[in-house]
Amino acid sequence: MTIKELQRRQFWRAVLAETLGSLIFVSAVLGSSVPGPGDVAHGPLYPALAAGMVAVSLGHCFGEMSGAQVNPAVTLAFLATRQLDLLRAVAYILGQCLGATLGAGILYLALPLKSAAKCYVNKVSSEGNAGQALGMEVLATFQLVFTIFSVEEQRRREGSEPGNLAIGFSLSAGILTAGLFSGGSMNPARSLGPAIITGIWEHHWVYWIGPVLGAILAGVSHEFFFAASASRQKLVACLTCKDIEIIETASVSRSSLSTVTQTAMRAKQAHKHDNN
Repeated sequence: MTIKELQRRQFWRAVLAETLGSLIFVSAVLGSSVPGPGDVAHGPLYPALAAGMVAVSLGHCFGEMSGAQVNPAVTLAFLATRQLDLLRAVAYILGQCLGATLGAGILYLALPLKSAAKCYVNKVSSEGNAGQALGMEVLATFQLVFTIFSVEEQRRREGSEPGNLAIGFSLSAGILTAGLFSGGSMNPARSLGPAIITGIWEHHWVYWIGPVLGAILAGVSHEFFFAASASRQKLVACLTCKDIEIIETASVSRSSLSTVTQTAMRAKQAHKHDNN
């Protein structure tokens, strides 16, 4: 991308979509985290359901504009696999962090008791440690981003509707899995917004390193090992900054040709069998 891209309306519309999407996402997750009467905590169930549902909605609202990433870890995974350029990735991440901070601020102002805002912040379990929380963030984010890349690959190959429901389920599963260990963030912006508003930064590094590491591992493993277009040439092209699209197109074409050939052979065998 060149600097001229900054003059395009589509670019800023995509950045605005990431900002607004992050605001909506963080607002929904934090709103579902507020304790009930008597300060009874809901655990990870309500945030998991809210996050999964709003992710499906955002995919339909902003999917065609920016991909509805609303997560710096996801954006960095697309950058690492060269599906997103540096300038757009930086703009997306800034928009995501801004939207998350605004969302956390709105929910903070809506609280009757400001002391309850501590429930917004992702925290390491008192019965565990930062290392365990880091590992769970890596695991939960890995399965989420692997699902996102799988859905995106299917959309590119078949031109079908994006699998927003699969992504929503994956997000809910990740929060339920890691919730009792780390809060199940999987999203650095979701953790950054409440930290800025409340001033609570304990173990904040866990919620950047864990999701980013898990996301990049998932993106790289899917694109270069599990995807239909995965190949050694594609990995080498990425590492040497060559054009991936040419190699990917050639790989997909060979795969499609092989499929057509196999179908033709099966039809020929069936026809021969009928004649006998």
